[in-house]
Amino acid sequence: MYIYVSCNCIATLRAFDSHSPLILTVPKCLFKPKMRIPRRPVTFYISHITPKFLFVPVFSFHFGAFWSRTSDHFLHKRSRIVSGGDNQFHSSYTMDGTMVTDKTSQFRHTVCKDGAQDACIWSSPEGGHTIEIGKQIFCNRSLNMKNIVAVGFDMDYTLAQYKPETFESLAYVGTIKKLVHDLGYPSELLEWSFDWKYMVRGLVLDKKRGNILKVDLPELLQYFVMDRHKYVKVAYHGFREMSKEDKVGTYGHTLTRDAFDEPDYALIDTLFSLAEAYLFAQLVDFKDNNPGKIREGTDYPSMYKDVRAAVDLCHRDGTLKQMVARDPKRYINEDTAIVPMLKMLKASGRATFLVTNSLWDYTNVVMNFLCGTRAPDGSSPCNVDWLQYFNVVITGSAKPSFFHEDNRANLFEVDVESGMLRNTDNGNPMPQVGSISPRLPLKGMDTSCKVFQGGSVGHLHKLLSIASSSQVLYVGDHIYGDILRSKKVLGWRTMLVVPELEKEVQLLCELRNTRKQLQLLRNESDQIEDKIHHLKWSLKFDGDNVGEIEKQRLSSKINDLESQREQVRLQHQQAQRECHQKFHKVWGQLMKTGYQNSRFAHQVERFACLYTGQVSNLSLYSPDKYYRPSEDFMPHEFDILAL
Repeated sequence: MYIYVSCNCIATLRAFDSHSPLILTVPKCLFKPKMRIPRRPVTFYISHITPKFLFVPVFSFHFGAFWSRTSDHFLHKRSRIVSGGDNQFHSSYTMDGTMVTDKTSQFRHTVCKDGAQDACIWSSPEGGHTIEIGKQIFCNRSLNMKNIVAVGFDMDYTLAQYKPETFESLAYVGTIKKLVHDLGYPSELLEWSFDWKYMVRGLVLDKKRGNILKVDLPELLQYFVMDRHKYVKVAYHGFREMSKEDKVGTYGHTLTRDAFDEPDYALIDTLFSLAEAYLFAQLVDFKDNNPGKIREGTDYPSMYKDVRAAVDLCHRDGTLKQMVARDPKRYINEDTAIVPMLKMLKASGRATFLVTNSLWDYTNVVMNFLCGTRAPDGSSPCNVDWLQYFNVVITGSAKPSFFHEDNRANLFEVDVESGMLRNTDNGNPMPQVGSISPRLPLKGMDTSCKVFQGGSVGHLHKLLSIASSSQVLYVGDHIYGDILRSKKVLGWRTMLVVPELEKEVQLLCELRNTRKQLQLLRNESDQIEDKIHHLKWSLKFDGDNVGEIEKQRLSSKINDLESQREQVRLQHQQAQRECHQKFHKVWGQLMKTGYQNSRFAHQVERFACLYTGQVSNLSLYSPDKYYRPSEDFMPHEFDILAL
């Protein structure tokens, strides 16, 4: 099929299997020798598709719905059949009356006619719309998906998004019980409650002092680049906010600033850590206000160590996982776009794999809930049908050590029916004792996906025939456990899932005018300060040539300007605090600390090639998309070049 656009704006569509052309009239005056940008939004796509055996450049004009009669016959350049429009569009340009952009796949995750979202992926007809800002994928480093041959996923908080109001509360209650019954803490703790909205990622716990901090750019940058700030902008002792004087006295004005890292500090980088951070703050307040109620010799670091031990006990004895397994829907968010996303990735010719620290029994429960078939009553009978969406599944991986190429951990194959482990020779089945051949799978079992436990990244590369680490895209939620190690040690391409991002970017859009007003107040304050300095220097150097009356006039003007500056400062301070609290009542914007990038934002920028709010946002983009970062601006360029 091709489209010919004539000067009088009549587009003729002719299918190769049709004898008569199909005429489609498009809006007048779209194309003339000199192009005019129309008032109404118009999106057009340029694609190179080979129908049958003839190569014809195709121009597709989109006015609300896609029209295609031959998409099922298109042959992709990788010699695989692509259906339903998969990988058809390689470039797109949106004209809104003022500008033309080259965002390749800006499609919105729309709701299907039946109210479900499982079919509304990039390759579906419903996918042809701009992606709303909260569901976009953001790029730090260029990534051409055509170079990716395998896409891997973590499970917990990546594919499986836990509900903090139920799951974190469950973890909190379990930890409290361990502290009281196993570690000898007062029974009063059992009456405590948990505010799951209070803590956020990116915080730092000062274990020695019992403080909780939010800092900007805390790490010493490598390759001879000095750290810029490492300032503590927000600090609490337990739940008591520290004054500016306390913050400066504790963390500021020192020759060598703290690195805010282990062993004296704990980093709150995962959503799993929020409950333990909240409990630590409660224990700090309890110790300060109730001397003698906690056993003698227990200081702040000891309390944090006990909290960590109690959390580990909850995980080891299976308390949390048993509760989740009984009622997954209570603790895990359903995302009906995951299966279509996995199908689309596999249909694009890429391998998919799962690497999780959870063992097979729990992995099967969670993945069956997310990807398994549903019964008429909405329940999900436990089976292994979800394995069809993966080439390899590795459980009990012990990340981040899994990512070290010198890791010598044994790789075992998991019998998915019994959960028993079998020895392997680098993933290949080994003959059983007393048998001359490897054990054969049961009749009817799907062997397209193999399930393993343990091993290392070397085993994974062999199983998937990965020639180069840069051919792998790994999606995870843990800066250190998933992203840093896989990126820094292996050179994998990485995508970080940041569930908080969707709300954050939506608020940024809503508060755009407020942020502009803050900038205007800062500029006004700078201008007033410049006038004050000018008058003071005039009096200092030209005072002998100025009469007494003029000196008094200038001094009075300086006083007025200083009063005006103070008013502007207070106005800016109040507006900034209100803007800060729109994001979070205590800690403010996740990616900012004041006007600087937060520690968490710095890590995202440094280690994640891509980042987004939820994993299924991948389904909104072409599997062959070329992700490109936005341009960097230095201060002298920003006001001139920033759009």
